[in-house]
This record gives sequence, C-alpha cells and structure tokens, in this order.
Amino acid sequence: MMKKILVTGVTGNVGRYVCSSLLDMGEPVKAGLISMSAAKIAQVDSRAECVLFDFENQSTFSTALQNVDRVFLMRPPHLGKPEDLKPFITAMKNANIRLVSFLSLMGVEKNPIPPHHKIEKYLEKAGIPYAHIRPGFFMQNLTGAHLPEIRDKGEIFIPAGNSKCSFIDSKDIGYAAAVLLANPDKYRNTAHTLTGPESLDYFQIAKILTNVLGRKIVYQKPSIYAYRKHMLDIRRLDREYVNVTIMLYLMTRLGTAKRITEDYKKLTGRMPRTVEMFVKDNASIFSE
Repeated sequence: MMKKILVTGVTGNVGRYVCSSLLDMGEPVKAGLISMSAAKIAQVDSRAECVLFDFENQSTFSTALQNVDRVFLMRPPHLGKPEDLKPFITAMKNANIRLVSFLSLMGVEKNPIPPHHKIEKYLEKAGIPYAHIRPGFFMQNLTGAHLPEIRDKGEIFIPAGNSKCSFIDSKDIGYAAAVLLANPDKYRNTAHTLTGPESLDYFQIAKILTNVLGRKIVYQKPSIYAYRKHMLDIRRLDREYVNVTIMLYLMTRLGTAKRITEDYKKLTGRMPRTVEMFVKDNASIFSE
C-alpha cells in the first residue's frame, strides 16, 4: 500500500498549497485538522483524507501518523515555545518517517532567537531525515495580517524601516515543499532558502499596490513602539504574536530578508512569482 503524506497547517497560507500540489502530483495526503468542521470552513481539498490532529493533544498523534511516511511540519503561530513541538517530533521518530519538511525561516540557521532555529535542531538531533524550507517574507502577509490597514486606511503599517525583502508567494512555497516531499530520498537532510525574484522595500510595495489598485497606498514606516501599540490596543492581537512579528521586523532592519536565491528555480524548474503578479491576482481582496 502506498504510504501517505501528513500535512499539518493545512488550513494556513502554505499548508493548503502543499496539500493541493501533492495531490496534483498523485501523492496521497492526510490533512491534519484540529477539528473536522475546520475542513469545510477552510475548504480543504476534497481529495485529501482529513484526520484529527493537534500538537497539544498527543492522543491524536498515532492515528494521524498511521500509514504515513512523510510529513509537512508547520509550527502553529499560537505555539511560541519550540519545546511545544517536541512530543510530536518524538512521535515522528518512532514512526520511522522517511522525510519531514519543516517550514522554517530565512536566515534562521545563523539566528538562534526565533523558535524555528531550535525546532530545526530538534529534528536533526532526533535523526529524522529532514528538508528544511527557509522562505522569505510571504506575499500573503499583505492580504492577511496587514490587510486591514491597506484596505481600510490606504496604509502599509509595518515597522520595517527602509529594509528590503525578497517576498515569495505561499503558492510557490507550497509547490516547492511538495517537490521535496515527493522525492524523499533525493532531498534527505537538505535545506532550501526560498525567495522571490526581486528584493523590494515597503515604499516600492506601496507603489505597486497604488499602480495596480488605482488608489493611493502609503508606507507609513511606523516606529516599533507605534506598531506595537496599534496592534495591541487597536487590532487587539495576541501579545506573543505581536512580539514575534516585532522580532522578525527588527531582523529585517538588519538586512536579513533582502537576499535573493536560486533555490526555488533549482527545485522546481520554474521562476517564482512577482509581487505585482500577486497583487493583480488578489486585487479584489484589497478592496472588499
């Protein structure tokens, strides 16, 4: 019987594209969900087998890993401590997983502060064959976390200073992850830094949004303090989540997110999508 691939975070920005890309390649997929109702709400690909899975509930691990030999692993945003993933990493080791592809972070191999660094090390120490994915900033941040300010106020409200980022579309990350998981022996114990084809600052992003949407979008370049206050007091976002984003933008200011690599093209034989292509495809979202 053909073994399946467990995709965690299947309702998220990247997991949904990992799932659909694998299914398009003819790979059987188990979609790990915290509740079955989430499958319908998130419109999980109907070709996938849905299974209950919760990082915080070890009783769900054995069923989720049954007849599975590869895993797409994503840290849920609400689990800020890398230790939270240790029980599942142990379960994967005991299940003799052939390859786990972990959604990590660009530059994390040289930065021990983000939780992704320790999770990579946990996987390596456990002896589980791995293929780390280290993407740049998601283009989907513009249609997700930062959409309300862009849509409602015509502002990009991000404390990134004048820094540049090599933004990548989550669709491209998902496809690259699928390529890795479909070829577990070829990509055993590897790491891949995935970026888009260009490095842009947020003034340039604002200009692209302005040109495509036909209305003025301004990059406000707020201070860390103003950003934190806005996200906590106005947006009412989780404090730990906001602190993690601040840490990432502080790293970005140091130039950690501007690098452009050829890893995506080498993996897939395709060119990654541009920010302009992404905004054109999602123009209606910015105006809803």
